[in-house]
Amino acid sequence: MWDSYRFLNFVSNTLFLTVVVAVLYALARHDGIPRFLPLKEIHIQGTHSPQIKLEHISRQQIERVVNEVQGNFLTVDLVAVRNTFMKIPWVRDAKIERAWPLGLNVKLEEHQVLAHWGSHALVNTHGEVFRAVLDEQLPVFIAPMEVNSQEITRRFRQFNEALAVLQQSIAEINLSSRHAWRLHLDTGTILELGRHETEKRLMRYVSVYNHSIAHLNQEEALAYVDLRYPNGFAVYLPEHKQPLKDKHNTRKET
Repeated sequence: MWDSYRFLNFVSNTLFLTVVVAVLYALARHDGIPRFLPLKEIHIQGTHSPQIKLEHISRQQIERVVNEVQGNFLTVDLVAVRNTFMKIPWVRDAKIERAWPLGLNVKLEEHQVLAHWGSHALVNTHGEVFRAVLDEQLPVFIAPMEVNSQEITRRFRQFNEALAVLQQSIAEINLSSRHAWRLHLDTGTILELGRHETEKRLMRYVSVYNHSIAHLNQEEALAYVDLRYPNGFAVYLPEHKQPLKDKHNTRKET
């Protein structure tokens, strides 16, 4: 093996390159060559495509992070730079890499907002809660603190898909501390689904809506539909507090 010219040449080149890199790094750590390898360019782009426009991450926020970057091309701490970008409220993820010869490539993924989480946070399309300010009309998710936000997001999409055939959608989805579901529709109607067989109960509402419920009060939306009955439901009109009960079995379930 030691008689092989190619092998010895490979070993010597590898050792030489290792020594050069080690010397450059040592000099950089001791401010020996910072002026020769300064960071001159930091390129910012979206994670999936350079053409994706960042809607909620401002230029001022990016500039503040860039101004905090320390070190030169060799010594800059990429993990520290990423952590600083991750502190921007609308940043979901950040990827940082060196760009030869004197730059950094920064790829930012922005939260794609889906709903308000109560009155103090937002939910993105992945079902993740994040804290940011947004003054827009969005669906509202209300649930106990211990509930998984991704489960709320999944049920929200499931319920909305069922309601789409009626051209109705959810303005607010509420999960109580007893894990009972209540839907506030964009029409103003409240659907009480309870804790059990929620999909079945919602489909009962969808299946009979055009044939019966829609004809009960055509001038304005129903105030409340209680679907927690095994063989029917109760409807409350806006003007009347007494329910109109459907079917025969009026024993309410949860």
